[in-house]
Amino acid sequence: MRHFKSLIRPYLVWSFLLIIIPLLLIVLYSVTTGGNSLLNIQFTLDNFKKIADPIYRQVFLRSLKIGLITTLICLLLGYTLAYVISGFRERTQTTLILFVTIPMWINTLLRTYAWISLLSDNGVINSFLNRLGIGRMSIMYTDFAVILGMVCDLLPFMVIPIHTALAKMDKSLIEASYDLGANRRQTFWKVTFKLSIPGVINGLTMVFLLSISTFVIPKLLGGGQYVLIGNLIEKQFISVGDWNFGSAISLILAVAILIMIWATKKIDTSEGGER
Repeated sequence: MRHFKSLIRPYLVWSFLLIIIPLLLIVLYSVTTGGNSLLNIQFTLDNFKKIADPIYRQVFLRSLKIGLITTLICLLLGYTLAYVISGFRERTQTTLILFVTIPMWINTLLRTYAWISLLSDNGVINSFLNRLGIGRMSIMYTDFAVILGMVCDLLPFMVIPIHTALAKMDKSLIEASYDLGANRRQTFWKVTFKLSIPGVINGLTMVFLLSISTFVIPKLLGGGQYVLIGNLIEKQFISVGDWNFGSAISLILAVAILIMIWATKKIDTSEGGER
């Protein structure tokens, strides 16, 4: 036990320095005013009142909209891909999941620049369409470009938890469903999908939270005009220098994330109880 405590002590120290202290500073800045200096600060809730401004409310609504669309597309594509992969042999599944995770090895910024070269007016896709006689299409700086980039970036976070849930599923339950007279559709919805719900919930949570907080993809593929919550926080800290308002937005986003994680655990627990 003493040996265990000695091993965990450095981790606790680093966690306190790199996680707890920054979080405490964010909370302090969010309820104070006076710039990014801790001297001569005054406590206030005006930073949270700013969020009620129609401009910032529009940012939250747009983030929610794009986040929901991205999450829904990732669910449809991710579940289909995970379901297909789970039908192969175990060794083949490992290889296919490896292919799914390979894009995650590349930096997000590099992947986004690759999409720019594909979607730009003089990019690969428009050059191909022009050769077919269809003509050039304005793809960059649209909702489509932003959502496409986010889906491709976040899809592995949906596939992996769903595949894990499907791989752990007892296959004999599917055989029992067929023996009891259920068809393919009934077996899928009553057995396969219900048993994979924990993986679906985990995937939905990760993809949605990442989609509403990301700032690199909307900034590059949206041309700076698609300001989401992540872009707004970045702008307040780096461009505007209003650390207090940026901290207030960050705190609201952190609370939303904690609420979603709590709700996810509750749903996951209830589903486990039903089974």
